[in-house]
Amino acid sequence: MNFLHMKECSQNKVFAENYLDNPIFGIVSSVAGDMGVRAFVIGGYVRDCFLGRKSKDIDIVVEGSGTAFACEVGRRVRSKVSVFENYGTAMLRYHHTEIEFVGARKESYSRDSRNPIVENGTLQDDQLRRDFTINAMAFSLQKEDYGALVDPFGGIKDLDKGIIRTPSDPDKTFDDDPLRMLRAVRFATKLSTWEKYFNITPECFESIKRNAYRLEILSKERIVDELNKILVTPHPSMGFDLMDKAGMLQYILPDLLKLKGVQMVEGRAHKENFSHTLQVVDNLAEMEVDAIGKDGEPNVWLRWAALLHDIGKPASKRFDSVTGWSFHGHEVIGARMIPRIFSSLKMPLNEKMKYVQKLVALHLRPQALVMEDVTDSAVRRLLFDAGDDIEDLMLLCKADITSKNEHKVEVLKSNFDLVMGKIKEVEEKDAIRNWKNPITGDYIMELFGLPPCKLLGELKDEIKDAILDCKCDNTFEAADALLRRLASERGLTPVK
Repeated sequence: MNFLHMKECSQNKVFAENYLDNPIFGIVSSVAGDMGVRAFVIGGYVRDCFLGRKSKDIDIVVEGSGTAFACEVGRRVRSKVSVFENYGTAMLRYHHTEIEFVGARKESYSRDSRNPIVENGTLQDDQLRRDFTINAMAFSLQKEDYGALVDPFGGIKDLDKGIIRTPSDPDKTFDDDPLRMLRAVRFATKLSTWEKYFNITPECFESIKRNAYRLEILSKERIVDELNKILVTPHPSMGFDLMDKAGMLQYILPDLLKLKGVQMVEGRAHKENFSHTLQVVDNLAEMEVDAIGKDGEPNVWLRWAALLHDIGKPASKRFDSVTGWSFHGHEVIGARMIPRIFSSLKMPLNEKMKYVQKLVALHLRPQALVMEDVTDSAVRRLLFDAGDDIEDLMLLCKADITSKNEHKVEVLKSNFDLVMGKIKEVEEKDAIRNWKNPITGDYIMELFGLPPCKLLGELKDEIKDAILDCKCDNTFEAADALLRRLASERGLTPVK
């Protein structure tokens, strides 16, 4: 076993000392001594220590019962302990930090399940079962070597080189638990920065390509959890590009693959929509950081909208010898595809799905405003249809500008800012966001003595259109006068 004391890592000394100053480590060390067991900080917390990243949780591995150990720590810090018997883990909160405890174990798998057969083991057994070397490092919390790094697989060197590598044979690692293939992509995407890229080693990447079909045994919920974590990284395109090259997307999002490729007819080709989509997602990620700040929480559903905004293009692609390639109506087709895609991935079919569907359906509307004179009527209609999601829609549309002509991009973005200013102006004047028709169906039925019928909807729509087109004031009195005139033209008179 390879021990490397923290103070010898001069390059990382500041980060290490800051992390080890957390009082919980001293408490865990004291409990371990009193109970006669060994305890270690392991996994992502250790990795993030060396990377200088903030970590929201701490994993503690104990050579013994993790749940019994957690209960004793919980008693000393007066924190409620949640025990998960099926997984042999326990968790408590201490000073806004989640701390998870598990007993050291070794695992074996059957080919038709990613649920392991678990046995008690040593720290080294536990490190060997970890997915990647950079996640297998541990800090000792024993009094005799407090803070020593236990790194049997060279994770610290892999961090320095920026590589993702499995502690054992990658074929066995990924065959045992196929989710690790997605985690490899996620960590490469999450940890990469402009200064330093993390790459999956060629040996591991080839293994992922060989074992990609094993993704089929995973639950959709676990897959989506990884996709969400990839989407909220600063550069999500890296993850989807890796999944594409590894042959994973066909088992996860086959509709996205249909965007790939360029077709040429009569010497004219259309845009490569797959790379365009990934660029839009990256653009959105960058713009969202500017909008919410580095400490803000990214909107994963907005990023799903970016990923799927052109999903209807393959079904709408047409070629005309005069006008060339077109994708007319792809936003409508795409919006209709969203419920099926969400359902196939076991994603929520509630307001989150409807939000994505709405943004996909509307993503061309602001572009039309940019390209022509902006009228109050057009802005009113956009505000009415987008409601509280108007800012997110405008952010998506700005991200959708991917021309290689930098001057054109800047002009279009400036025009979007003008449209946003017009939206604020109209909203302050008319309060049209989340507008509701002042004339209800019940009022029409009572006024004219009508039963529920098609005519009710027609009258309400005409009044709505008149208000949104600035042909009628946005008041009940004006709408009621218009209703009575429209009804009179149809031979209706109010009842007493």
